Order: sequence, then C-alpha cells, then structure tokens
Amino acid sequence: MPLPKRWHKKKKPPAGFEVVEPTLEALEHELRDKIKDTNEKKRKIESLWPVHQISWQKSRYIYDMYYTYHRISKQVYNYCIQQKLVDAALIAKWKKPGYERLCSTYVINPTNYKFGTTSLCRVPLWDRSTQQKSAKDPTTGCIGCASGKGASPRNIFGNKYGQYLAAVQVAREERLEKLRQQQAAKEAAEDNDSDGDDETDDDDEEEKGEDDYGPKPAAGIWAGSTKLQAESEQMVIGGNDDDKDDDGEDETDDEEEDDE
Repeated sequence: MPLPKRWHKKKKPPAGFEVVEPTLEALEHELRDKIKDTNEKKRKIESLWPVHQISWQKSRYIYDMYYTYHRISKQVYNYCIQQKLVDAALIAKWKKPGYERLCSTYVINPTNYKFGTTSLCRVPLWDRSTQQKSAKDPTTGCIGCASGKGASPRNIFGNKYGQYLAAVQVAREERLEKLRQQQAAKEAAEDNDSDGDDETDDDDEEEKGEDDYGPKPAAGIWAGSTKLQAESEQMVIGGNDDDKDDDGEDETDDEEEDDE
C-alpha cells in the first residue's frame, strides 16, 4: 500500500525519496494497525503510547538518515519536513545540547505537569529512586530520554519502537555487501581451485549465523535478530560518545515481548 495521497498532493517527491519511502510506509501501516487494535486491557493513556512512539521513530529515522549516515539529500530531508512526514519541532530540539534523545516536546512543557516541572523521563537514571528507574512517562511511555553517559537506556521505550531504524537499515546494507563480497571471492576461488570445498563449508557455517539480512515478514523494518540489533546499537553508540558505557539492560525484556 503506498503512502497516503495527501503526502504527495502538493509536491512530487524528489529523487532519492525511494530510499526512505518503504520504511515510512511500513511505519504508517504500523500506526494504522495500532490505532485499530483493541485496548481493553490497557489504560486509556497507554493506548496512545504507540502513536507517540511511532512518530518519534519516524522522525528519528529521517533525522539519522540525513545527519548521521548521510544517506539522503537535503532535498529529501526538507521534503519530509515540508510534507509533515516527521515532527519538525522535535527534530529541532535534537539539535540542541541536552535534548539529543528527547522523546517528545510534550514532556518538556512545564504546563503539562504539576508544579511547573517536566516529565520523570527527563530525569537521569542516577537521580531516580529504585522504583522510579523503571517508571514510564504516562503520555509517551518513555523510560528515559535524558542525555549523558548512563543517563538513560539506549532504547528509550524498551520495545521495537525505540530501535534506531536508520542504523538497522545501514547495518543490513553493510552485511549484505559483505555477503556479496564473500560470494564473489568464493566463486573466484572455485574457478581457480577445484579444491575449494573446505572454504565453502566455512562460508556456509558463517552464513547460518546471519539470520536477518533484510526486511522480512517476521521482523519487518525492525531488527529481527539479536545480532543485528547489537550491530545497529553499536553504530548508534559509535556516533554518540556519551552512551559508550551505557549497558542498556532496561530494553531487552520489554523489547522481546513487544516483537512477539
């Protein structure tokens, strides 16, 4: 199913938009599915968490594809802003020190909270009590989005919507390119040496460990294997020195449950 027509009615997408269009489409479908889901066992406010979280993931994806990995042009980035495919206000905040991982502009608006404060998710983990460390913002479901080393978990939502999809996509592309190079080297070796059986067996064993090469029905645009997820997280850490020592333990269990 293509993107909603309203996204294209004013201006034709620029060249290069096809790089991000499949992911944007998948997130749009995911949002529609979540809205249609029954929420009988959830509090009313919790039923809106996916809306905030998918919006964050969509904006973060475009932001990272442009600023972090340089996989899209400025024209594509501006098109996404102009067509309101992403949250421009949230992206503007990410550019400011201290707001690099902000989950929503809602949580920093003092008028939304008692005593003119901000959400608990903006408080670093080291300043929280034991009970508060696992608490989530009631509006967005964010566990913690404070900036700084160890201030918040790597996955701010603790589920698949907290994954950095640009890193996942880039990690997949790099792994596929590595596979192509290995295949080309193996074919070249077979042409020059009829005794290349041992090398083939080794390659086959290595390939068995690579279980998430691209968007499949089970995983979709998200990381469907722990190995790919670890690779994409390492890419994120590499681009953010503040998070290098963050163990991210808070994300594992919740994320696996959500992916099921």
